[in-house]
Amino acid sequence: MSLHLDTSLGEIEWFPRPRLTQLRRLGIASVGQLLTHYARRHEDRREFAGFPREESEQPICLCGEVVKTQIKRFGGWKKIFEVTLHETNANALSHPLVCRWFNVHYVEKIIVTGQQLVVFGKPRLRGKRICMEHPEFEVIENDEEISIHFRRIAPIYPATEGLSQRALRGLIHRLLAEWDPRDFTPLIPEELGGGAVSGALREIHFPATVETLGQAREALVLAEFFAMQMLLSSRRARSRTRTGAVHCGGGKLLARFVRSLPFDLTNAQARVIEEIRGDLCSTFPMNRLLQGDVGSGKTVVAIAAMLFAVEAGFQAAFMAPTQILAEQHYAVLLRWLEPLGVGVALRTGARQEDSLPLFANADHGSSEQMIARDESQVFVGTHALLFEPAGLENPGLVVIDEQHKFGVAQRGRLTTREPAPDVLVMTATPIPRTLTMSLYGDLDVSTIDEMPADRGKIVTAAREEAKLPDVLAFLRRELEAGRQIYIVYPLIDESEKLDAKAATAEFEKWRERLRPFTCELLHGRIPAPDKQAIMERFRRGLTSVLVSTTVIEVGVDVPNATVMLIENAERFGLAQLHQLRGRIGRGEHKSYCILLSSDPSPETVAKLAVLEKTSNGFEVAEADWEMRGPGDLLGTAQSGLPALKLGNLRSDAKLMQRARAAALAIIRDDPQLAKPENQRFRALVVEEEGKTFSHVS
Repeated sequence: MSLHLDTSLGEIEWFPRPRLTQLRRLGIASVGQLLTHYARRHEDRREFAGFPREESEQPICLCGEVVKTQIKRFGGWKKIFEVTLHETNANALSHPLVCRWFNVHYVEKIIVTGQQLVVFGKPRLRGKRICMEHPEFEVIENDEEISIHFRRIAPIYPATEGLSQRALRGLIHRLLAEWDPRDFTPLIPEELGGGAVSGALREIHFPATVETLGQAREALVLAEFFAMQMLLSSRRARSRTRTGAVHCGGGKLLARFVRSLPFDLTNAQARVIEEIRGDLCSTFPMNRLLQGDVGSGKTVVAIAAMLFAVEAGFQAAFMAPTQILAEQHYAVLLRWLEPLGVGVALRTGARQEDSLPLFANADHGSSEQMIARDESQVFVGTHALLFEPAGLENPGLVVIDEQHKFGVAQRGRLTTREPAPDVLVMTATPIPRTLTMSLYGDLDVSTIDEMPADRGKIVTAAREEAKLPDVLAFLRRELEAGRQIYIVYPLIDESEKLDAKAATAEFEKWRERLRPFTCELLHGRIPAPDKQAIMERFRRGLTSVLVSTTVIEVGVDVPNATVMLIENAERFGLAQLHQLRGRIGRGEHKSYCILLSSDPSPETVAKLAVLEKTSNGFEVAEADWEMRGPGDLLGTAQSGLPALKLGNLRSDAKLMQRARAAALAIIRDDPQLAKPENQRFRALVVEEEGKTFSHVS
C-alpha cells in the first residue's frame, strides 16, 4: 500500500492498533499529521561527552551503563529511586553519575542493572556527588532498531501516556520509509526553496548533521509562514475589491468637537486622525488597526472618525467586549456628542431599562425613543449589536474596541454588508512589530505613540506579602488625602486548588482595615444593574475603595482613583498587569501601583521588575513576548490563521519577512491566482465560510 499524507493511520495494516488511541490523544489520525508532529528538540547521540565534574545550568545529554540501583525511603511512604551510571569506557579518573527520581514509581520498573541509558538533564552537585534529578531518559536496547535510536541525531517528541519516545520514533521512521515524497506538492514558491520541502520533511525528523537539520527547519518554517502570509495577502486583496463608499464629511463636526475639548490633541492623535480621514475619503473599505498604550487617547480618535461618517450622512457603530465597558463608552460618547446634536443609542443585550443612559438624566430620553425619533447616528454596544441592530440601517463606520476579545465570525457578521462599511479596530494591548506583520498583515496600522501631557505619573512598586502592614498605612494616608483606591484579586471565590486570595473572602477584611472609608465589591457575577450602580457610586466619589476582580481591566476611567493594590500579582500576566495599572494615572495627581506577591521565584521577580522599570506599554509587550515566548498571544485560532507547528514569530522574524514579501508579490501580480504556476496556492487562501473570516472583513 502506497502511503499518502491524507492516508488514515487506521488503514495501514502494520500499524499497531493500541497506538491509534494514544495518538488520537495528541490529535493525530493521518500520515500527514504524524509526519508533521515535529520533535521538540534533538539529541546528538553520535558522540557523548564525558561525565561532568561540576554542576551546570544547561541541560546536557549523556550515555552510560547502569551499575547500581537502589531505593531509599524517608518520611514513611516517600522514597527516592537512585541509579548509578558509569561511562561506557570508564577509567580510573572517571566519575560516576547518579540519577534520582522522587516518588516516580514506574521508573524503578523500567531501569535495571546492565542497561545502557541515555539521560538528559541538569547536573547538580549534591555533597560530593554529581546528580541529575528527574532527568529524561531512554533505555537503549541492542536490537535491529538500534540504528533508529542510537549513534545518530535522535528526535525527542511531545508524547503522551503509554507512548514512549522509542515507540513514536520507530513509527515515524517506518512511515518515512514507506511514504512516497512524490505525493507531496510543496505549497511554496521556488524562490523560497520550494523544491527542498519534501526532503526537509525527512530531514527534520532524522537529520544527517546539525547543519542539515537547520536547513530542513528553515524550509518548513518558510512554508508555514508563506501559508499564513498568502491568507493575509489574499484577504487584503479581497477587501480592496469589495464595494465601498466615501464615508467622510467636510470636518465641521470634528472642528466643533476639538474646540470643545478641555485639552489639546497630541501630535500622534492628529496624525492618526489624518490617516483615518484619508481612508474614509476613499472608495476602498478601510481596514485599519489603531494601537496605543493605555490612556493614550484612542477614544478621542474613534470619536473623530465617527464624526466624519455622521457628517457624511451615515451611522457609526462602536463595539466593546463587555457590558461595563460598553456602558462606560456610551456615557463618554453621550457627554461629548450630544452637545453637537449627534444622537447616541446603547445596545448591550441586557434588559430594556439597561439601555437608559448610564448616568440618569431626564433630558436624554431612552435609546429606543431616540431610535423612534430617528435621532441615533451612533450606536454603542456589545456583541448584541450583531444580533439586535434595530435602527442601525446605514452603517458607514464600525469601530471595534479590544478586538482580540471578539471571535472572527462575530466581527464578520457586522462587517460583511454591501457596500462595505469602513472598519477601525482598536487595541490597548500594544503589539510587537513582528506580530503586527504576522497576525494583522491584512490591516493598515496606525500607532498613537505619545501620551497626553495631563496624565499623572504612575509609580510602580513590587512588595512581599509581609509588607502588607506598611502598605495598609500608605493606603490610609491616600484615603485621608481624598483619593480613591482599587484593590484587585485574581479570583472571585476561594479555590481549594489554587493558593490565591479571592475578592469575596477578603472584602470583609478590607472593610474592617479601612473603616470609616466606604468599600464596595465588584466582580463578573454581580447582576448588570448592580454593577452599573457600584461603578457609578465609585465614579462620583461616594465609594472610596473598590475591591474587584479583573472586570476593571479595560476602559474604566475614574480620575480621582490614584492607587491600585494588586494581590497575588504573580498570578497575572505582564500585559494584564499593565492593563490593570492603566486604570490609575488618569488625573493630574501622582498615582501608585503596588504589586503584592508571595512568590519569590526568579520568574516572578523578573516579571514584576519590568513593571517597576517602565510604564511604556510597547516595552512591556516586548518583555512579555520575550519571557513567555510567542505562544498564542492574540489568539491565532480567533484570527482564522493556520496554527504554527514549527515557526517562532520572534526568533524567525527574518523568515517571516521573506515569506511576506513573496506572498505580496504573487497576490499583487496575480490576485485571482489564475496563472498555471500559481493555481496550486489556491488551497492556501480558501477560507471556510462560517468558521474563518478575515479579522474584520
